[in-house]
Amino acid sequence: MTRPPLPHDFQRPVPSFTLTSTDLTDGATLPEAQVLAGGDLSPQLSWSGFPAETKSFAVTCFDPDAPSGSGWWHWVLFDIPAEVTSLPTGAGSGDFAGLPAGAIQARNDYGTKNFGGAAPPAGHGPHRYVFSVTAVGEEKLGLDADTSPAAIGATLGFQAVARATIVATYENK
Repeated sequence: MTRPPLPHDFQRPVPSFTLTSTDLTDGATLPEAQVLAGGDLSPQLSWSGFPAETKSFAVTCFDPDAPSGSGWWHWVLFDIPAEVTSLPTGAGSGDFAGLPAGAIQARNDYGTKNFGGAAPPAGHGPHRYVFSVTAVGEEKLGLDADTSPAAIGATLGFQAVARATIVATYENK
């Protein structure tokens, strides 16, 4: 089976910067805390080295391997102020307590406005979970929390000045 491309393969190239996490390791298995049935917690993320023209950030988590024909958006958070350079574990919960002022958490493909953990179909093989922080050249995207994740992703593709990713995998055997 040929694996689908990663989401940013379709967007114009932009510089990269550094993304780290105390919860995730690039190329490793997704911890149970980030699985729908295992904790459903958004991971801790920290970023640095982004361009000076950055005016805001967006954080997304996308599964390109979901058997939907269009992938699966697990987390969509945008209009994060430029002075914010990290999010604590659990910031993406539905109560918005860990989010910076002004940030907008849009609905994911579960239909909820929070981080929705990994839940690939049993026996479907390993799925990749692409956690991205996008540096944006505008303070506000001009979108709201009810905008579709795909439309937000497309807007980020045009507004990005840089991007950083961590890709983790998870398989429901």
